[in-house]
Amino acid sequence: MHNRYRSDDGTFDWITTNGNVEQADHVKSKLREVFDPEIHINVHDLGLIYKMDIDNDNNCDIIMTLTSPFCPVAGEMPQWVKEAVEKVTSINTVKVEMTFQPTFGPQHASELAQMELGMGYETPEPSFDSWNFK
Repeated sequence: MHNRYRSDDGTFDWITTNGNVEQADHVKSKLREVFDPEIHINVHDLGLIYKMDIDNDNNCDIIMTLTSPFCPVAGEMPQWVKEAVEKVTSINTVKVEMTFQPTFGPQHASELAQMELGMGYETPEPSFDSWNFK
């Protein structure tokens, strides 16, 4: 299902049907303007966009997820994504589909998002010396 791959900038890039890298980069920049309001990281870097494809007629299909099915903006976020991508002048139509398969997890986030969330680092074992066990 995925057509994304990790890019040199610590996020993701896309292999699209039409092969237009510049156009895919424009879509990526628009996706990076849509933020998860609870986590404050954009949907692209957070890894909520599982698939983004642009066909030979410049129609964009997106398959995305949410951090949780109970996300308070579950109804709005797909529309925000659609409206953002529609601002790319070379795109004719945008279709956004929601999925919860696979279930979102931190492993779906880009390296940059993981760093912002404080993940990917070994955390030291807690010191129990200061705990009062009586």
